[in-house]
Amino acid sequence: MLDRLPVEIVERIVAKIPDTDLIAASKVDSVWWQEVRQEAYKRWKNYATTIGHVQALRKPFEKGNIDWISFEDVNDFYKRWIDRLTEDQLYIMEKMLRNGMVVDPQERETIEHALSEQRWGGDPWGLNWEWNEWTQQE
Repeated sequence: MLDRLPVEIVERIVAKIPDTDLIAASKVDSVWWQEVRQEAYKRWKNYATTIGHVQALRKPFEKGNIDWISFEDVNDFYKRWIDRLTEDQLYIMEKMLRNGMVVDPQERETIEHALSEQRWGGDPWGLNWEWNEWTQQE
């Protein structure tokens, strides 16, 4: 029955599916596969954009006009937020890769590198904001 729905309805349904179940919906048929692929790319982009916005939000706290206790709290908050967004983004990327939704070799290489960095406890996007970096600024 799901394979007979109009594309517009499939788009709406796919947009509401949580990240953890998104790729499973691609198994219905080729229309669903294409819609899930488009939605996954959209979510990947949204995570990347959000991470960029979070990075920009922390910029005022790099100026040094903040006391040390507040800085630690702010730093920890932003680090946890970015870590969570990165985990969610990498989850989508890995599922796309494993299900044949990534065809561009450069995207494939980016995903494989990011997943490798994450597995080894690294920072896949180079966003690590360390206490020492801040204290060594002029």
